[in-house]
Amino acid sequence: MAQDEDAPPPKRRRLEPLPLDTLGIDELRAYIEELKLEIARVESDISRKHSHRSAADAFFRRP
Repeated sequence: MAQDEDAPPPKRRRLEPLPLDTLGIDELRAYIEELKLEIARVESDISRKHSHRSAADAFFRRP
């Protein structure tokens, strides 16, 4: 029981996997496009946050 208490908490799933067996080829392609759009949105936000971080680092850098 001590091992269970020491184990890190399980990672939270952000997207629930769809049952792919029930989808047709066109539906699967549409799903892929949705996922690609979400990936692009997240990558854009990462870039924005990285830029803010770089600006803050430059501002607080000692001469």
